[in-house]
Amino acid sequence: MELYDVMRTTFSAREFTDDPVPDAVLHRLFENARFASSGGNRQGWRVIVTRDPATKSAIAALGVPASQRYFAQSAAGEGPWNPIEPTKVPPDVIAKTVVPPVLIEPTRNAPVLLIVCVDLRVVAAVDQDLDRIAVVPGASIYPFVWNILLAARNEGLGGTLTTMPIGQEPSLKALLGIPSYVGVAAILPMGRPKRQLVKLTRKPVHEIVWRERWEGTPFDA
Repeated sequence: MELYDVMRTTFSAREFTDDPVPDAVLHRLFENARFASSGGNRQGWRVIVTRDPATKSAIAALGVPASQRYFAQSAAGEGPWNPIEPTKVPPDVIAKTVVPPVLIEPTRNAPVLLIVCVDLRVVAAVDQDLDRIAVVPGASIYPFVWNILLAARNEGLGGTLTTMPIGQEPSLKALLGIPSYVGVAAILPMGRPKRQLVKLTRKPVHEIVWRERWEGTPFDA
């Protein structure tokens, strides 16, 4: 596929056919995705590939608590899991929130699950001492994650970048034998989509890009 077509049609696929994802295809994804950039070219990414139904089901279950809070906050008009405004939704309300199957089932039912991790010893978290949540370390892992999803689209596959199970990272790491110095960055359910979206809805450039300063003159052609 042409590069811009891949970029404009890579969507969050959550429904998959029963078609298997061969190891040869996955290897091709990783072979090309590994050329993503990372701080100091240290390439701290590591991936666990699982097809085991029990493991996928356990990971899906670990995503329920974070998903409950997500939907409880959404129902209350809050920005789910945002790090600026603490939630006002009571814990008992969160615990009773029913999670739609569409958020959990892809992790359980996808033909293959990719658990993308990052070695935290090799990321340059230059914002770790600022009075906000650190985001800079993501620069050394998420280009690799997105390359995997772009490569999957090029192969006629699809997936979605989900993070809900990471809310229970200690249990997730124990399940998969992940060492303490490694962080889990993304869970990617992957397979052949039941349908392929070709027109995605995104904000126009002039709403997200400005000239010279925050909320300066909108950038246009």
